[in-house]
Amino acid sequence: MKETDLYPAVKRFLNSQGYTVKSEIRNCDIVAVRGKEDPVVVELKNTLSLGVILQAIQRTTISELVYVAVPYNCPPLRTQRKHILKLFRMLGLGLLAVHLKSTPAIIEAILDPGPYRPRKLKKRKERLLREFVQRVGDPNQGGTNGRGGIMTAYRQKALRIANFLNGHGATKASIVAGEIGEPKTRDILYRNVYGWFERVNTGIYTLSPRGEQESQQWISVSPALIERESG
Repeated sequence: MKETDLYPAVKRFLNSQGYTVKSEIRNCDIVAVRGKEDPVVVELKNTLSLGVILQAIQRTTISELVYVAVPYNCPPLRTQRKHILKLFRMLGLGLLAVHLKSTPAIIEAILDPGPYRPRKLKKRKERLLREFVQRVGDPNQGGTNGRGGIMTAYRQKALRIANFLNGHGATKASIVAGEIGEPKTRDILYRNVYGWFERVNTGIYTLSPRGEQESQQWISVSPALIERESG
């Protein structure tokens, strides 16, 4: 498929809305004009790529109504539609999908250009800042893939509990909470997210074999956590 294969359908679509359409105007694939309105600029592409997006962004210096037209079944649009639409919204670009197998070809206006006003998610912001404040030190290396797990504030709390149990043996949850000053101790022991703890009696916990091994490995990643406890 060539980009020129998309042109007749896009031109017909714009003509039907009262635009006068001409191609290859000052390096723009399509320019459509209707009265004194801002011109519509359309870039015709076989697929979506960074180069296409950068080209479309450049066209926004000419008009606020810039579209990219691609075949409706091009792989990026088919497999990453949600992310592509979000990116186009953020950039203020429009997106047209051309159904070439239809007779005549059908144009689907997936997204129109417009100013981007992201919806602020207050809870996400609060969780972000809470994690930042509660995390002790900076134990992770920025840019890691996180497949082996990362040191979170929750993991650090579990490590403080594990470190206490490692030194004191089976202990009642309320005593551990009081000694390390962690009000979430009972919940962390009960949920046992990492499999580090074992309940030996009502409200009494000890380290599991897995906890003995893994907690020491993680403590070596965040020694400042234990240094704070011993200080």
